[in-house]
Amino acid sequence: MKPTVIMYSDGACSGNPGPGGYGVILLFGHHRKELSAGYRKTTNNRMELLGVIRGLETLKQPCRVLVYTDSAYIVNAVNKGWAQRWRKQGWKRNKRQAAENADLWEQLLTLLEQHDVEFIWVRGHAGNTENEHADALAVRASQSLPQLIDEEYERQTDA
Repeated sequence: MKPTVIMYSDGACSGNPGPGGYGVILLFGHHRKELSAGYRKTTNNRMELLGVIRGLETLKQPCRVLVYTDSAYIVNAVNKGWAQRWRKQGWKRNKRQAAENADLWEQLLTLLEQHDVEFIWVRGHAGNTENEHADALAVRASQSLPQLIDEEYERQTDA
């Protein structure tokens, strides 16, 4: 039986693109771990993805993970099979349109193969205490200095 971890994850961006950050809360029994980091130039969707990725990367063994997020982008892309389809199609949404954030989707899909993950959408800023706290961590990280560099995003936008 795999241990069950509850994760709350959120991303924030001041401007889109702009300075951004993610906030993650991991709950396991009586244990609580909080993660956050800020980036100098990124997008909200990238921070939403990176929060979930960093949370899953923290786990030391395969787990059952309930991920609570207000990101319909992530919940729909995973639960409706879009991300898996984009991967099969060479990171294309359709014949003409590239899937955005393929680098992060690839990382997330690989992590999803290691854990049993259920994504649960929660309404943002609706009073869910842990989701609100994950948001506060993300916002604070987006405003913190020094900030990290989202190298893949900056490489793509500078090209």
